[in-house]
Amino acid sequence: MDRFMQLAIEEAQKGIHAGHGGPFGCVIVKDGEVVGRGHNQVVENHDPTCHGEIMAIHDASANLKTFDLSGCVLYTTGEPCPMCLGAILWANIEKVYYGCNVLDTDKIGFRDDVFYKKLENKYAFMEELDRDACLKLYDEYNAIQGKVNY
Repeated sequence: MDRFMQLAIEEAQKGIHAGHGGPFGCVIVKDGEVVGRGHNQVVENHDPTCHGEIMAIHDASANLKTFDLSGCVLYTTGEPCPMCLGAILWANIEKVYYGCNVLDTDKIGFRDDVFYKKLENKYAFMEELDRDACLKLYDEYNAIQGKVNY
């Protein structure tokens, strides 16, 4: 068994036995060293965004003091949902290893597949509104000198 996936499994076990949420644990590795850990804390924090990958990204970013996790590899017990996948992409994580896939996750009562299907026709539930006002906000931001774009 891969040693980093084993750590992700242990992180998930820690969370499920504490009642924090589902069986989703994650570690983030850079240069062969674990730089971030997290497990699902949705139930504990009453927050639907506290997935294992998100918590590990928070931890790695704090530990490395950067929002750019280039050069990092993520190990997670379940295939990342669309939210986590977005966070992984924004963090510039270069490789993801996952244990169970979306169908496995569905079999234990989680609905990730629903979100992937909904994204196929995202404009069925999304609509542009007040674009001109928001473009002014973008212009206001763009005028700031020395800002960090990401």
